[in-house]
Amino acid sequence: MKRKLPIAVRSGLKKLGSDLKKARLRRRLKMSVVADRSGISRETLAKIQKGDSGVGIGNYAAVIFAVGLGVDWTNLADIEKDTMGRMLDEERIPLRARDNKS
Repeated sequence: MKRKLPIAVRSGLKKLGSDLKKARLRRRLKMSVVADRSGISRETLAKIQKGDSGVGIGNYAAVIFAVGLGVDWTNLADIEKDTMGRMLDEERIPLRARDNKS
């Protein structure tokens, strides 16, 4: 059974797909050209432009690169910018150090 994604995730994918379509059209690139550069079919590109959650992230990444938007998305989960993770780590720091009794 397929789990339904949260609304924020679904709307984010739709926005990403729409933005990719607009970027492709601004550059006057045909779907067949972007699909070929991305190594995917035109049908898969159409799904990406609609924000389909069933398409693999690798295909989304290939389209982002193929339309010339670079690889800035690779810093999306950068550990250095993970403020929530840092706060959780700080909560786990012991209040005092103890000697190990062996």
